[in-house]
Amino acid sequence: MGMTNLTGGCLCEAIRYTCDAPPLGGGHCFCSDCRKSSGTAHCSHLVVPRARLELTGTPTTYDRKADSGNLVTRAFCGRCGSPIYSTNSAMPDVVFIRASSLDDPERFVPSMIVYASRAPSWAHLDDHLVTFPEMAPAAQQPTKLDSTP
Repeated sequence: MGMTNLTGGCLCEAIRYTCDAPPLGGGHCFCSDCRKSSGTAHCSHLVVPRARLELTGTPTTYDRKADSGNLVTRAFCGRCGSPIYSTNSAMPDVVFIRASSLDDPERFVPSMIVYASRAPSWAHLDDHLVTFPEMAPAAQQPTKLDSTP
């Protein structure tokens, strides 16, 4: 995922974004909040530096305390309902962009699965991805920023 300039937005195009940095990583989350907010078995996210994400339009947000105890804020279009991104209070330097909001869905290359123990029996878990029964240990989370702009 070395290319930059990720672009995307919601279905009605009231909210658009651009990120001029390559993703730090990405994966599938099967926690109950991601399942319920996605309308299916999981959410697929790209992790990007918060400082490099530019938004056009104002998303509606919903805050909820996650199983970890951290505050997760989910941003979505108040007009069409499309999920756009989420943030986590424990990881203030990054944003989790919904892969489904990308203009080019091929830009998403997952590297891990988290909360696999909570996946429904009918969900397919890719055997080629690093899989964690719950959240990945901090050292393996793609949330570390290097010092280059």
